[in-house]
Amino acid sequence: MHETMYVVILVSTILVLVAAFSSLLAMRFGAPLLLLFLSIGLLAGVDGLGLVFDNAGLAYFIGSIALAIILFDSGFGTPLAAFRLAAAPALSLATIGVPLTAAIFGTAAAYILHISWLEGFLLGSIVGSTDAAAVFFLLRIGGINIRDRVRSTLEVESGSNDPMAIFLTIALVDILSAGGGTHDIGVDLLLGLVRQMGIGLVAGIAGGSVIRSLVAKVPMERGLTPIFALALSLLVFSVTGILDGSGFLAVYVAGLYAGNSDLRAKPGLRPFLDGLTWLAQIIMFLVLGLLATPSQFPAIAAQAIGLAAVLILVARPLAVWFCMLPFDFNSRETAFISWVGLRGSVSILLAILPLIGGIDENRVLFNTGFIIVLASLLVQGWTIGFMAKRLGLIVPKRIGPVEKVELELPGTAHHELLSYRVVEGSPVARGERVPRWARPSLVIRDGKSMRYQYAGRLQAGDYVYLFISPRYPRLLDRLFASPVAVGPDDADFFGEFTVNPAKPARVLADAYGLVIAENLRERSVAEMMTELLGGRAEYGDRVPLGPVELIVRDTDEAGLITDVGLSLEPEQPRAAIPLFLNFRDLLRAIQGRVKIKERLYNVD
Repeated sequence: MHETMYVVILVSTILVLVAAFSSLLAMRFGAPLLLLFLSIGLLAGVDGLGLVFDNAGLAYFIGSIALAIILFDSGFGTPLAAFRLAAAPALSLATIGVPLTAAIFGTAAAYILHISWLEGFLLGSIVGSTDAAAVFFLLRIGGINIRDRVRSTLEVESGSNDPMAIFLTIALVDILSAGGGTHDIGVDLLLGLVRQMGIGLVAGIAGGSVIRSLVAKVPMERGLTPIFALALSLLVFSVTGILDGSGFLAVYVAGLYAGNSDLRAKPGLRPFLDGLTWLAQIIMFLVLGLLATPSQFPAIAAQAIGLAAVLILVARPLAVWFCMLPFDFNSRETAFISWVGLRGSVSILLAILPLIGGIDENRVLFNTGFIIVLASLLVQGWTIGFMAKRLGLIVPKRIGPVEKVELELPGTAHHELLSYRVVEGSPVARGERVPRWARPSLVIRDGKSMRYQYAGRLQAGDYVYLFISPRYPRLLDRLFASPVAVGPDDADFFGEFTVNPAKPARVLADAYGLVIAENLRERSVAEMMTELLGGRAEYGDRVPLGPVELIVRDTDEAGLITDVGLSLEPEQPRAAIPLFLNFRDLLRAIQGRVKIKERLYNVD
């Protein structure tokens, strides 16, 4: 008995260590890290090293707890500004996009796998949501620098679309387990959806408020505070589930609420949650990999790969296009959002439910879902960077890496204590002064501490401690950032000249012979650009004006343009992708065709 226990611990520890070590390979070769985790589980399983694990119920239990932790961390780490920036399109994808993807995919699955349309829709629901862990890793750690709104949309969507897929899968498994009756199925699904999402949303907001209040008021050892907050999040998850609400939505909303409040223990919670989330991902993927039987894959591989192509090339693009129609994304951005639809652990976790419900005895749904996840991680996960470059969405980095640490001190609810390490070549190392509002207090140089006032010019290797308002870290990050690595294409991205954004637009018009509308001539360059960009300017936006092009070099915290570049060689416009045009582009295209027809029919 004791020997068996030690062997289980030994094998489990080795698998976790191998998975953690594989992160070095993923970062070196650009491989999707979660694919490596999954592959390790497969290699260690029954067809590899021979570890036998076939307890679907236990796998779902472990996976559900791990997913709740991942979703809480996803919400906790999502800034409210990013959520507001992308809330409408991301929630449209999370609510409408998932069932639409499931319906399109399910129709194809019913024909290809020769199953009922209800089972096809079930398989579509299983693979209907994107994987938050995969998307976050590839966008944040993979070094892909794209526009903030596109990145935020993908991250918020991946963190918020799991509850919809989970609800649809559970509901359809219950219906099929009860005999597969279709009477009033649409009404039942709609009522169940409203109930679960409504309870989940309310419970999430209430739970986030409780977490913030209890963490702030309950005196507790610092080391216990993160555990206390995590236990409260799992309490929100479980109580919501007992109340027949969406526990996964509740725990995500609770994390979003708590993470964007003035939480006293936030600096200590962030690294704790990051580490625990990595562990949860590793354990979940290893368990799911162990549960699979690769020797069964060949029997269904051809159909599964065909369905993966349908999902990647048809179902996801159509659903994304429909959901993005009302929003001001250009066709290339919408195409990229469509491509970054990686499937991962949630799809495999949901594929376990038909096994538990006794409606997938031959493992057709489970094996098909598993192969689709592998195909998605291989094809989409390995080509995200290529697609971003191909679609022209890469923008130069605004600032280089920053080395800083947030410190938690009692009584500092409205200020943060930050420690920055001065890196060589940063603005402060070149002599730029730290603003007084940052309240620099202490400098540590060569192991010796001194007051900031007596430290003189900051040197590379110094550690600087500052008290600041939470609103200003971005401004300080720029001062302490290492120089941006400029690539061969980045140098010309912002044009040959800089333009004062406060100057009237007519000055530019007179200098370069530009044709500018009369209502814009007396407005500032920044106001004119914002107007021509549809009311919102973002870093890297470009405004062509005949022989020149204006580029947004920087914006402030309020989104106002503060720096503008001018290029005398405007970037050649990229062709729009017809499938991904939004309402405005479609209207322009229709108007253009009407004008062309009028000219053809009015030729003398």
